[in-house]
Amino acid sequence: MSPRSSILSTADVRRPIVAKAALREFARGGYHGATVADVAREAKISPAYVFKLFPRKETVFVAALDECFVQILEALAEGADAADAQTSDGVLDAMGAAYAGLIRDRDLLMLQVHAQSVADIPEIGEALRSGLARVTEFVKERSGAADDDVQRFIAYGQLCHLLVTARVEDVPASWARILSHGIRHPE
Repeated sequence: MSPRSSILSTADVRRPIVAKAALREFARGGYHGATVADVAREAKISPAYVFKLFPRKETVFVAALDECFVQILEALAEGADAADAQTSDGVLDAMGAAYAGLIRDRDLLMLQVHAQSVADIPEIGEALRSGLARVTEFVKERSGAADDDVQRFIAYGQLCHLLVTARVEDVPASWARILSHGIRHPE
């Protein structure tokens, strides 16, 4: 028996390419609006090959969502590592700033919003909960913050999602100022 080669198969190389393409396409069109053909075109492969890699549209979406959470965790880790003060508050602040910078990429933001809107599809709901679990556990472990502080951190992130997707910063009304008070996202 020969040892397994360390060379990646074409499928192993293509899966991450398709996941990134799916992230972009589902972010633009949502689960119901984007097609596997759209993902294939973005990935520069055939729809049949996408289905060879991911047998159903749900699994393509889940791959995109997994890629989204990988990017979020990487940004949170970089933020935590760069925190000026390695206290729980300092690390949470630095992770928050890193996340605010990350969601300037509306694809990551919109994919999360679309995932929430179709979380009743079992595979997508499970992938969303799994990603939220990974983020919450990472934030808790890396910051050492109390559970209430971790909850506020996640809730604040969700408020940021709402403010960015609804473009509340463009609204001069008092309710908009109340919701966005003290929240600034990098340009």
